[in-house]
Amino acid sequence: MRKAKPKKRYILPDPIYQDTMVTKFVNNLMLQGKKSVAYGIFYDAVKLVEDKTKENGLETWKTAISNVCPAVEVKSRRVGGATFQVPVEVRPERKLALGMKWMIKYARLRGEKTMMERLAAEIIAASKGEGASIKKKDDTHRMAEANKAFSHFRF
Repeated sequence: MRKAKPKKRYILPDPIYQDTMVTKFVNNLMLQGKKSVAYGIFYDAVKLVEDKTKENGLETWKTAISNVCPAVEVKSRRVGGATFQVPVEVRPERKLALGMKWMIKYARLRGEKTMMERLAAEIIAASKGEGASIKKKDDTHRMAEANKAFSHFRF
């Protein structure tokens, strides 16, 4: 066990939208410490979303993130030699983190040419309630629903 809880790290808002959520997303998007490249990809993707949908790109992105965030997940719990998948509610911070990571992961797996186009396409799809990241959320919810019988094993 830890002696003390680790201090919460506070993230500075991004330069254009002054939003800490954007910074968290960019930090997840970043590879090998290339933050300026990650910012470029994100801002270009938001601009592309605006051009394609004729709506506010940042609002579309926020809608997409909220659509991807899971409400429940399953955690493994050992009880008497058997391992059960126990459904657990997700904390708000973890919800956001999972949503962002899934969106980036499935954007990277898309077929478009550049990462900017992939991310823009995934944002548009997620805001409409479709796409691979939404499917991941639905699968997680379905697994939790299927294992609802084991919810009395909660931690």
